[in-house]
Amino acid sequence: MIRNICCVLLVFFAFSFQVFAEGNLSFSRRTEPITIKSDTLVTDNDRKLATFSGNVAARQGDLTIYSDKFVVVYSEAGNEISTAEVTGNVRIVQGPRRAQADHGIYDAKSSTIVLDGNPKVFQNNDTISGKVITYFLDQDRSEVTSGAGKRVEAVIYPQGKGSDGRSKKP
Repeated sequence: MIRNICCVLLVFFAFSFQVFAEGNLSFSRRTEPITIKSDTLVTDNDRKLATFSGNVAARQGDLTIYSDKFVVVYSEAGNEISTAEVTGNVRIVQGPRRAQADHGIYDAKSSTIVLDGNPKVFQNNDTISGKVITYFLDQDRSEVTSGAGKRVEAVIYPQGKGSDGRSKKP
């Protein structure tokens, strides 16, 4: 049972961290070990679920995902991940790019995490926010959509300027 879970998690991270040859992200991430830490792990092979809870940190290469809960749903074959859901204090750290939200759904086929619940993406001092943000793991890009009463907002600082608008000191 533990072996099946480890296999499923390995496949999950291999799919989620695939790097396209034309992408800007590190190819070496796929070959690095995966480390997942949490307070508890509950598995349910009948339902094809693995649930990590409490101070979850999933790390491989330059990508780290933090959350209160991380639920992995895998296929009937047991070797492919259909989706994963992260809830509570979701934070993604990937090089200079960071994201946060209350909730996210990972899609293995598109290698994306769709974030909702006050989602924001940060790169250096710049931020974007909206109703829903699609965070592309293998590309240096995000898509932001608005909703009723919530417009997309971007705050972009001139190059070389800090959040106070003044030039940074050397």
